[in-house]
Amino acid sequence: MRIRSFWAAILIALPLAFMAAFFLVPFLVTAVTSLQNSEGAWTLDHYRKIVADGYYPGILFTTFKLSLISTIISFLVGYPIAYYIVFYVKSRGMRRLCYLLVIMPLFTSNIVRSFGWLILLGRQGLVNDLLVGTGVLARPMPLLFNELAVVIGLTYILVPFMVLTVSSVLQTIDRSLFEASLDLGSTRISTFFHITLPLSLPGVIAGSLIVFTLAVSAYVVPAIMSGGRVAVFAMPIFDNYATLFNYNFGAALAIALLVVTLLLIALYLLFIERRSAAGTGGRS
Repeated sequence: MRIRSFWAAILIALPLAFMAAFFLVPFLVTAVTSLQNSEGAWTLDHYRKIVADGYYPGILFTTFKLSLISTIISFLVGYPIAYYIVFYVKSRGMRRLCYLLVIMPLFTSNIVRSFGWLILLGRQGLVNDLLVGTGVLARPMPLLFNELAVVIGLTYILVPFMVLTVSSVLQTIDRSLFEASLDLGSTRISTFFHITLPLSLPGVIAGSLIVFTLAVSAYVVPAIMSGGRVAVFAMPIFDNYATLFNYNFGAALAIALLVVTLLLIALYLLFIERRSAAGTGGRS
């Protein structure tokens, strides 16, 4: 019994030590650095600058706006894909192939995929050539170096995370519930909105949180797809660390982004919890 307890303690201690060494300690160092000036004295001037300067709240709003749009589109695109794979692909081998196709873009770096979109969305790219050639547009449309390009790039990269998260929950739904609903006279659409979608909400919530947090912290895709014309919050953080070597202010920007993101996530989860409680109370 003691040997089992010893190995159980080791198995618990190893991941805790890993998290402490590679997450907790760097976070504490960043937090302390953000509260110091270049001479090492304690100060809140960095946070005052973030609040007082209209530039940083502006790009923070842009960051969350683009992240929210990308999350919504990722849901609208990813949920049908996950639904089709789970409920319409019967063969286990074909289902594995579908999942492989979904995650295959993740095998290449964000830089390579972003440059691929530059070729597709350029004024002489495939998309504009197709739209002009079919008569949909009279002249090429500006699809690059704007917020639309950033949303397209983020959505393309983050959709697989939504698909995998939602499909993992859809697979656990009891199929007999669908059969009972149809036997009682409900349509497939009504069954989806009253059974499938509510039961898959945990996957939707988890997927949306993953996609949103990844979009908020994205740097490479917005920088390439916007050509630097659309600033997101990761850009000044990178500039202060890698270009200006102002580690104190860069740390303050990083902590500010983390805190605001956690507050938004907490509000989102609180809203979901209250809606769920209200719905349960209404049914009872």
